[in-house]
Amino acid sequence: MLSDNIKRIRKSKGLSQEELAIKLNVVRQTVSKWENGLSVPDSDMLITLADELDTSVNVLLGETVTESMTDDLKVISKKLEVINLQLAKRNMVKIKTIRLILIALCAFIVLVFIALTIMQSSYLRWNYNNPELAVAGTILHGFEFVFVRLAPLVFIASVIGIAITYKKR
Repeated sequence: MLSDNIKRIRKSKGLSQEELAIKLNVVRQTVSKWENGLSVPDSDMLITLADELDTSVNVLLGETVTESMTDDLKVISKKLEVINLQLAKRNMVKIKTIRLILIALCAFIVLVFIALTIMQSSYLRWNYNNPELAVAGTILHGFEFVFVRLAPLVFIASVIGIAITYKKR
């Protein structure tokens, strides 16, 4: 039913699949798949699609809404409330995941700094006449050189990111 409604409303608006795809920032094949029932748009895209076609999501989904019946409006508002709660939960999960990644990155940076402090660049006292030690020492020195210069910037950016994820919305 969704596929037929998308096609019917698109044609009634005088839009080609290509024109609708451009408005939605998708490829024409995506619109074709929707209209042939091979796939369906996700919830965000469904809302955008309804806006572009100047209709409601309910009409796209094949539900008829009569404004005279308050029971129907209550049912629709409950459905929208459930959808909004699901979207809010999805956003919170994304924010928590990003926050955990940033916290882990900060912990990793601190641990590497501790390890480098404990090592005290001991590789500089190695016998560099041995080619294997020379390669290993050069790699360690290069890593330490780059890490000590970039890690503080990454750490500060991560802390700012963590603070932003805790900000009330």
